[in-house]
Amino acid sequence: MDSPDDAGVYKISDDLAIIQTVDFFTPIVDDPYRFGQIAAANALSDIYAMGGIPKTAMNLVAFPLKQMDISILRQIIQGGLDKMKEADVVLVGGHSVEDRELKYGLSVTGFVHPDRILTKRNLSVGDRLVLTKPLGTGVINTAIKGGVASSEVIERVTQLMAALNRDAAEVMNKYRVHACTDITGFGLLGHLAEMVVGSGCGLELDADNIPILPEAIDYAAMGLLPAGAFKNKAFREPMVEFSPSVKPLVRDLLFDPQTSGGLLICLDRDDAGKLVHELNHKGVGESAVIGEVISAPIGKIMVN
Repeated sequence: MDSPDDAGVYKISDDLAIIQTVDFFTPIVDDPYRFGQIAAANALSDIYAMGGIPKTAMNLVAFPLKQMDISILRQIIQGGLDKMKEADVVLVGGHSVEDRELKYGLSVTGFVHPDRILTKRNLSVGDRLVLTKPLGTGVINTAIKGGVASSEVIERVTQLMAALNRDAAEVMNKYRVHACTDITGFGLLGHLAEMVVGSGCGLELDADNIPILPEAIDYAAMGLLPAGAFKNKAFREPMVEFSPSVKPLVRDLLFDPQTSGGLLICLDRDDAGKLVHELNHKGVGESAVIGEVISAPIGKIMVN
């Protein structure tokens, strides 16, 4: 428990370990089917981030039976099941409780070779950082809840959150990857902070290269920042040094809590360009090299 990794790993034999994770949350979109897809993709992501392949899953459901029609729950579960089928994951059971607030997610078990486990703690000076999905889903979800987001924006962000990190994981496993995580509730800088603490090195980001949904910038300018962004900023800002050229809105969006965000891959500098090229060819089209591991200042994230 001394390492804040994305999932637990238990070694079975010299060539097999299981990865276990669990995640569930309240609805972030109005469409029950799409909510099920997003929740499933989000739960599966931790297995990919650890270098593994998800194999089985169990549903976790809290449902207000007296307030909502059971057909809504059927749609949610169907969305999750279809996403599991897309990932070649077998649903083996689950558990449901009656609750005042709707919640859905999965517990997931995956496989990995013990020598190929990816954690957050193996940074090497000179490594490059690659992000596979754009930021901004937290701000846009806040805009959706506020009735401000257009149908086009809702569709785009829903597709983004429902997209599996499977293709990105399959591609990255071909390269010399040293560390990996997925970007979720702590935001980009929060998850990077977990990687750099105790690493003996620092990180340098190029703000202009970080992919951000343009609509998120617009909504952030309207003040539609989620409460989680302020909590993330208050907790991790002392570790971050921003160049004066980095706009305040961009600074805030780097703390924006993501739902089913992309992978953050730390790999050998000579492989980074090739990885991004192959990711784009595979359809993970907004992947980008966003920074590198530096020798100093130790434990700091420099954003230029």
